[in-house]
Amino acid sequence: MTLTAPELLARAMALREMQDMAAALATVAEAAALAPADARIALAHAHIAYECWQPAADLFARAQRFMPADLAITRSHALALHADGEWLAAEALLRRSLAAHPGWVDGHKVLTTLSVTGGADAFDASFAEAVAADPANLALRLAWFHTLATARCWEQARAVLTDAQARFGDHRALRLLNAFYLAESGEGGHRADLFDGLEDVRDVGLDLARTRHSLRCGQPEAALAIIEPHLTGPAARSFWPYASLGWRLAGDPRSHWLDGDPVFTTHQDDVLTPDECATLATTLRRLLVLQAPYLEQSVRGGVQTDRHLFFNPDPVIQHLRARVADAVARYIATLPAAVPGHPLLGHARDDVRFEGSWSVLLRSQGFHASHTHSRGWISSALYIQLPTAEKLGAAPAGWFSHGTPPPELGLNLSAYGHMEVKAARLALFPSTMWHGTVPFDDGERLTVAFDVKVPAAIQG
Repeated sequence: MTLTAPELLARAMALREMQDMAAALATVAEAAALAPADARIALAHAHIAYECWQPAADLFARAQRFMPADLAITRSHALALHADGEWLAAEALLRRSLAAHPGWVDGHKVLTTLSVTGGADAFDASFAEAVAADPANLALRLAWFHTLATARCWEQARAVLTDAQARFGDHRALRLLNAFYLAESGEGGHRADLFDGLEDVRDVGLDLARTRHSLRCGQPEAALAIIEPHLTGPAARSFWPYASLGWRLAGDPRSHWLDGDPVFTTHQDDVLTPDECATLATTLRRLLVLQAPYLEQSVRGGVQTDRHLFFNPDPVIQHLRARVADAVARYIATLPAAVPGHPLLGHARDDVRFEGSWSVLLRSQGFHASHTHSRGWISSALYIQLPTAEKLGAAPAGWFSHGTPPPELGLNLSAYGHMEVKAARLALFPSTMWHGTVPFDDGERLTVAFDVKVPAAIQG
């Protein structure tokens, strides 16, 4: 039966949801050929091509002609140009659009990302220019502050906040930012009153900041009072890692219930052969084109790929995807019985799809800061190429660390353990588990990582 263009579009989107990206791209391309004037199909074609690591800038430009005022398409067009190596064209497109729409916050964010990953120093310059041109735009100032805070540029963030306070006075949003700044920058020390007057604010970000500050101040009970109501809500996966810290500090056995006893961290060796690792390394190095890491990521002293790695059609990448899918299935088969409400054990186990996948190249003294993955179910680290033992340094230099609290919280908690890294070794662990990497002395450390998408919850 011959399908219409809208039917082909619906099929393409269903294939995309199932992560059969090659079939999704072929199907949406067929739809676009049948209905070249359909704006929705043109935009879907561009998005799926970009996700499949195919040239997509011209496709986004075509979609933009149908919807010239849609800045979301402009954003995607710039990212596609950047991915195709047209960095200057991407920057020029964003600057033209920001000149016409200086209050376009998302445009400033994308330009900042391109500047940061391109190695630019003045990555926030467009925010500064826009605020100078429109000093009454509070949204711009808030976004500028958050960008600087994410980069841990606390002196500049304080200057942005101080200037906003001088103009807008005791604005509620600025009171929130001030409390966040004092807590996260360390300027507020262990003051117990930083969040006074904000008790009536219902905001996930504020509750995370209050949680972190309570832990930093040695008050796990106060932190848990904030955390526990969130554990059955939509932001639960952001709060489970802090529940682990609070319960461990309080000596609450629920930490073992959450993280496992022994912990739910394991590894599988020889996921790839040495020859497969060498071939994959060559492929990955071609894809690692950025000059610096993303602001919001855990990478310190290295770079990361820019899109869902497993959607790249290269046969080497698709072979890797099949091997790690098998490894994940083996890990899931070893998990204990289902426990409704548990962030790892409380989900269906027959639907393995990937929330994200990427490769990271760390260089001398590089590491991953301790972090978690709030959008994932199961997370990973697959070691492809490593420095020699002499270059790594004394153990546990370069090793995988799990259960390690973020050092900026100053908690008296040790890591659950350190895992020695070996080529073709795959570490698997719950996405709610704190994890990071111990810095190493010299050389390069090439890995692949992924998050498994959170499946449907099991009902109790």
